[in-house]
Amino acid sequence: MSEIELWWFDSEGVNRCTVAELPALHRRADGFCWVDIPSWSDAAEQLLSEEFGFHPMAVRACRERNHVPRIHVYSDHLFVVVHAPEIGERGHVHYLELDQFIGQRFLVSVHGPLNPAVDPAAARREVDSVIERVESGRLRPASPFALAYAIVSTMVRNEAAQIAELAEQVGRLEQRVMAAVNTAPEDFLNELFTARHELLTIRTMASQGGEIFQRAVELVEFAPPEELRFLHDLRSQYERVERISHSQLEFLMGVTEFYRARTDTKMTIAAERLAVIAAVTLPVTAISSVMGMNVIVNDSTHWTWLILLLAVMGTMCGILLHWTKRLGWW
Repeated sequence: MSEIELWWFDSEGVNRCTVAELPALHRRADGFCWVDIPSWSDAAEQLLSEEFGFHPMAVRACRERNHVPRIHVYSDHLFVVVHAPEIGERGHVHYLELDQFIGQRFLVSVHGPLNPAVDPAAARREVDSVIERVESGRLRPASPFALAYAIVSTMVRNEAAQIAELAEQVGRLEQRVMAAVNTAPEDFLNELFTARHELLTIRTMASQGGEIFQRAVELVEFAPPEELRFLHDLRSQYERVERISHSQLEFLMGVTEFYRARTDTKMTIAAERLAVIAAVTLPVTAISSVMGMNVIVNDSTHWTWLILLLAVMGTMCGILLHWTKRLGWW
């Protein structure tokens, strides 16, 4: 879906409208409109710049990719950029951007530029969910702030659901560590650090989202207190997701450290055993190298010296093995 969509909300319900009706809707004071722009186009830029008269900086932010959330507060509306995570192949987490202009009688949502690898339906997941609830009658937002709250709350709930899925994955990894399942270390560490990266990315998004709405609470003055409560709650939701993801991340790091400590211990033991082998064989090798050519020759073998040397080398091996055992090397 690439066309700009428009809904009108009033006391009688919600109605789909066309963009051509927007100027007339702007003159009405008995409701508010919601404009959703699925992808950027010249028509979208004209709508934001001319029909709504938004600041060029905010319009440019909608046109370009924003790598961090942002907020601009104006005298009669609020511009917010937020992100939602989408986990792709090999643990890569895509940033799905949603830009919102929130006024007293309008909400404009703009979906930011997408990576070609991302399904466009994923970028509309939260908006489509809210549209379905509105059209089914299960959601009746009384203001643009309430509608924006419903959309962002859905984003936060999806983030929490992703953390729950990652927590289940981390639990399975922890079981494999505690059961000492024989797994290739490189592959297993890749699984551990992939899960860590996904959790860390979601926590970063939640932390930044909380900061943005904290700033909104402090700066917005045109909205009445009953509308600002939506911003307060969004900040609280983001903070909760950040705390949950942080605690899960700490648990995963504990599992990773335990696995790496056990692997490092095995490597240390192996190195000690190799040191024992080297310590035992080095004197024997030195004696055999110096004396061997004089005892075993082409014409004859000096059996008495050969037996004596073998006895000396065996005795030295026994003494060295006893010494390394006393030191606890094996």
